[in-house]
Amino acid sequence: MSLGSYGRMLRLPGVLPLTLIAFVARIPHAMTGVTLTLHVVLGLGRGYAQAGVVAAAMTVGMAIGAPWRGRRVDRIGLRRAVIPSVLVSSVVWVIAPRLDYVWLIVAAVVAGVFLVPVFSVVRQSLSVLVPQDQQRTAFAFDSVCTEVTFMVGPVLAAFLATSLSTTTALTVIGASTVLSGVALFWANPPTTSVELARRRGIAVPTTEVSADAPVPGTAGRSWLSPGLVVILASASVAAVLLNGTDVSIVAALEDWGQPGSVGWVVALWCLGSAVGGLVYGASPLELHPLTLVAVFGLCTIPAALAQTPGQLAVAIVISGIPCAATLSSINASLVRMVPEHRRGEVMGWSGTANTLGGAVGAPVCGAVIDALGAQAGFAFAGGAGVVLAGFGLLAMTALRRRGLSSPRR
Repeated sequence: MSLGSYGRMLRLPGVLPLTLIAFVARIPHAMTGVTLTLHVVLGLGRGYAQAGVVAAAMTVGMAIGAPWRGRRVDRIGLRRAVIPSVLVSSVVWVIAPRLDYVWLIVAAVVAGVFLVPVFSVVRQSLSVLVPQDQQRTAFAFDSVCTEVTFMVGPVLAAFLATSLSTTTALTVIGASTVLSGVALFWANPPTTSVELARRRGIAVPTTEVSADAPVPGTAGRSWLSPGLVVILASASVAAVLLNGTDVSIVAALEDWGQPGSVGWVVALWCLGSAVGGLVYGASPLELHPLTLVAVFGLCTIPAALAQTPGQLAVAIVISGIPCAATLSSINASLVRMVPEHRRGEVMGWSGTANTLGGAVGAPVCGAVIDALGAQAGFAFAGGAGVVLAGFGLLAMTALRRRGLSSPRR
């Protein structure tokens, strides 16, 4: 294992600027969940269940909008595709602090549909800027940066909402969301190898697919394969694990009378994920995403044995170690399995798969916690990850035997 692989990857033309823009542009997204919750509870005087409805509304919008926005990037290019997100976001986040509860739900759906596609675009661009033999390192580093973003974003959101006001926090999210869209528009990272070649002055045959022209055969789904469906399913299973563990952390600390410790325990979880992602990206070992999901589940189960916040802190670091590695492996697999003129759409479907997994994982795990206690939540989340990943691996084995796992291009 050598961390020098990260240095070599970051020295590739265009990669470091893209990474820096991605880190800053993702912060408003990381702030949104906490800010909306606090605004509903503190600003509108509603309960946490009603705050959850607003968060769920935005989740529904994201699930609907992600594939559509990815398809637009594929067909008309990044700049033209991102303009509607910037315009709509600027309106939604300006008026959101002034809306009553019902209209805030509507605004949350619209904000989700038109969310600036930072996550998918960055991964799509990395697949173009980075040679295939370095892509696992690139996606691992991207996952680590995402973990750091989600360590910074919620803390910043809570500070603004409680020290100033939730209106200020929502306004900051709106301004930074628009700025992130403008930054993507200005940077305009390449999303296809044809686009990259043209920018570098390399002659491109006219038969090549252009990001600025409609993609032939858009009505078909010849890129869709059973193997790809399994990888998208693994993204959903990983989201079940993530959201189930998140809910279980909150429930356990509340049971112990230390709800204020949620922030630093989640930060430790992200720290474990960042360390694991860095190690995985620098090592020659490559595992199937479903194998990593199963490892993720196994590493989460010991948290069910924790009886104190200190024990939970240790267990949650261990749980986080496979997290970033799992997510980076899913993204790397999707890039390899799909032709590049479809990657934006497929990255959007990956986002939808994550969203749907989270929408299932949190409430189901919450029901388990209500019935059996917080420790059962960790056991359920981890066990679900192991069992579902096991079924997926069996399905992959069957597909390989039948020769159906490779996508038809």
